[in-house]
Amino acid sequence: MSGANKRVLLAKPRGYCAGVDRAVEAVEQALEQHGPPVYVRKQIVHNVHVVETLTERGAIFVDDADEVPHGALVVFSAHGVSPAVRDQARSRELRTIDATCPLVTKVHHEAKRFAREDYDILLVGHHGHEEVEGTAGEAPAHIQLVETAADVAGVTVRDPERVVWLSQTTLSVDETMETVRALRERFPSLQNPPSDDICYATQNRQVAVKAMAAQCDLVLVVGSKNSSNSVRLVEVALQAGAGAAHLIDYAREIDESWLDGVGTVGLTSGASVPEVLVRGVLDHLAERGWTSMEEITTAEETLTFSLPRELRPARTAQSSAGR
Repeated sequence: MSGANKRVLLAKPRGYCAGVDRAVEAVEQALEQHGPPVYVRKQIVHNVHVVETLTERGAIFVDDADEVPHGALVVFSAHGVSPAVRDQARSRELRTIDATCPLVTKVHHEAKRFAREDYDILLVGHHGHEEVEGTAGEAPAHIQLVETAADVAGVTVRDPERVVWLSQTTLSVDETMETVRALRERFPSLQNPPSDDICYATQNRQVAVKAMAAQCDLVLVVGSKNSSNSVRLVEVALQAGAGAAHLIDYAREIDESWLDGVGTVGLTSGASVPEVLVRGVLDHLAERGWTSMEEITTAEETLTFSLPRELRPARTAQSSAGR
């Protein structure tokens, strides 16, 4: 295909969200303030490049707190942890830094509140995902996991009048609402969360992909295979009309056969992906004739989160002399 017909549509928003930015900076600041090693329970965010880069700087990623030496420093990942993990850390006298995304913490608070009020909580999410494990651990006696609409028939509750649904923050909006509709058919009194559980960044990235997918012969999503929100972007692109869609960590993973006969390439990245990886894909495509690029903007993001309190500068007492 001639270069005149080759173009890239670049989704915006894309890449790092406020929670990921905060979590990655938390590990960087912990290394700077305390020196290596700094232990991190699970991957701080679900991105291969980020984890490799932080490992090179002295972070040590472990699967559980019992792998951390007694009394050492450990960072909890952006996906959150259950009370049992916090208890485990206390029993080992670990110094902890909580990098849980504030939007995940919000869901934890909702789970605790509805459990106190003795609701059955139907948690829409993916089995085995760290975020789901953390949320479910807040009220295990009250929470049931519902993965898809197909699971709804097997759900049982104590009182159909006291049921609420919550969700993992990184799901497909459309698929989640399909599951909720099925739940509401079974339980008409089903309550909604006090506010959206699916985070703003997940929703915004899906909306941006939907806006361009139908124009794209191919959509490339930069993100790791264990990144829920990145995987969802591939699914959303295909559902919204893209000719094909693939998930890649790096530009070198692009199969040349994917580009055969392709005119318009859509490009986006998951919420845990640094922009340098997107730039690498743009360079890769430019070398092959895709030099025309248009950014498709569907939202502007300005939200930021402050660092975990354990990493903020200590407040200095001001003298009141002379006042």
